[in-house]
Amino acid sequence: MLRLDHVVAGYGPTVCLKGLSLSVRQGEIVTLLGANGAGKTTTLMTISGLVRVRQGEIHLDGNRLDQLAPEAIAALGVSHIPEGRRIFPRLTVLEHLQLGAYLRKDDKEIEQDRARVWELFPVLHDRQHQLAGTLSGGEQQMLAIGRGLMARPRLLLLDEPSLGLAPKLVLLIFDVVKRINDAGTTVLLVEQNARMALTIAHRGYILETGSITMTDIAERLSNNPQVKAAYLGG
Repeated sequence: MLRLDHVVAGYGPTVCLKGLSLSVRQGEIVTLLGANGAGKTTTLMTISGLVRVRQGEIHLDGNRLDQLAPEAIAALGVSHIPEGRRIFPRLTVLEHLQLGAYLRKDDKEIEQDRARVWELFPVLHDRQHQLAGTLSGGEQQMLAIGRGLMARPRLLLLDEPSLGLAPKLVLLIFDVVKRINDAGTTVLLVEQNARMALTIAHRGYILETGSITMTDIAERLSNNPQVKAAYLGG
């Protein structure tokens, strides 16, 4: 479904991705693991068009993405939920969901997807008229995911969804990601909590200083001594 071929990208004179190649099959959860500064967030931003490709190509179902503007990539069904949530404090919960559906015209289906978000996150339904800036960190993460789902994405790029959350909320967020995938949405997940990510992922890639150093099915990565030592606490 998604393929990156020898992608080089970065910021100004800094090169963060150094010939990166990876693929995501339709229906998978694929996790991208690595230390801070390895290039994980840059990878997602490059896929969604926020960082431009200098060399290489990105394809979605055979359509080339790396020459498109971010809004055109979003229109093809790629939804990016960024690190840090990036909510708008002065907009309500409901306005965020309306914003997520901005490119859509199918009012009946939009209402169905809003109902789905309420089902996944009942607290958002209860607070739909509340300003997003007054929500807790966990509720803001739920809202960021809900906003992304309102685009009805085929591919969800999810960056550090558990960052800064209490353990109970981390379990909730990962359960929701699994449910989203079970309903048919393909997910590319960046996550510092490698252990949790590998419990729901089908496959994983290890990224070090802008290059893929290892890839395997999630179960084998979980049991790999090198991965255990570097990312799973021994």
